[in-house]
Amino acid sequence: VTFKLSPLTMISNQSVNNDTCQPQSINHFVPIFLSFVFLGGFIINCISLWIFWFRIKHWNAGMVLQFNLALTDSIITPAAPLIIIYSMVDDWTFGEFPCQLKVFLLSTHMYGSIYFLTLISVHRYITIVHSTKRTIFTRKTVMKKVSIAVWICLLLQGIPFFFVLKTTKINSDTKCLSFHQTDMAVLYFVWNWIIFFTGMLIPFGVCLTCYGLLSTYISKMNTCNTKSKEAKVKSLQTIAMSLLIFIICYVPVHVTRTMGVTIKLLFPANCALLERVEVVYYITWMISGVNCCLDPILYCFASDKFSDTFRKSFLGFRCCQKQNNISGRAGEVNAQGLASREEP
Repeated sequence: VTFKLSPLTMISNQSVNNDTCQPQSINHFVPIFLSFVFLGGFIINCISLWIFWFRIKHWNAGMVLQFNLALTDSIITPAAPLIIIYSMVDDWTFGEFPCQLKVFLLSTHMYGSIYFLTLISVHRYITIVHSTKRTIFTRKTVMKKVSIAVWICLLLQGIPFFFVLKTTKINSDTKCLSFHQTDMAVLYFVWNWIIFFTGMLIPFGVCLTCYGLLSTYISKMNTCNTKSKEAKVKSLQTIAMSLLIFIICYVPVHVTRTMGVTIKLLFPANCALLERVEVVYYITWMISGVNCCLDPILYCFASDKFSDTFRKSFLGFRCCQKQNNISGRAGEVNAQGLASREEP
């Protein structure tokens, strides 16, 4: 994706040959914002993966899904430097294959997060509402197989990029996945509408349904068991967090992208409208990257084991740090005492 951002008041209505709109100049805020997001997400997800892999010994079905969500958030890391550099120079200088690889990683990252968020919501709903039944969503081995199936789906979904995606020279700059690639307009239009329904609308609808059904179930629940009620409310908070991530990170970028590819294909001469949509799209695209920082918050809602392990690990680190400081000070005091004894 090309990262274009400029104030709305600076939108240019200039067009080339009356049917080709000019890409907008980039704003310096974009690479700065992306650098912080990617760095923050990288650090948080490294900690999350470390806790999952090294600190938690026994996983349940829900934890398998959470671990795979952390993997999808981490997969963007190899593409992050290319994206930041591209946003700085506004010219894709790395060649066609790196462009295809970047888009493949972006697609796998975004839709992997969406699919696993949806599965986590379904899992929380089923384990609470149908807690007395033995379902496939409560079996760790089944969830491992489901996770593998999702990764295969992501692979099949992203592989076509290596065969159909091309870079395009516009003026003196090379573009990688831009609204202004006229020769790719039909492909972008078809692909966008397919992925809009399968990759966003259906998963979002599933999460929304799970939230509504679980809310209804909890409101009708009459129990004196405080712990049981707390567990159900925590499951509702997990699904609510998934919905919040959808609303902040995924719904806006899909809506604005759909508007952009539709305008480019059906109204190519309407540059003013395309440029306005383009500005909003790139803002929503940047915000969508924040999901790699928000997803780890969901682990604390979804798993007491994760939050407890994180807390213990953090407290253990602080205790070790304090112990080292105390030992260091004691060593200094002993050294000073020895030095004073040796003085004549």
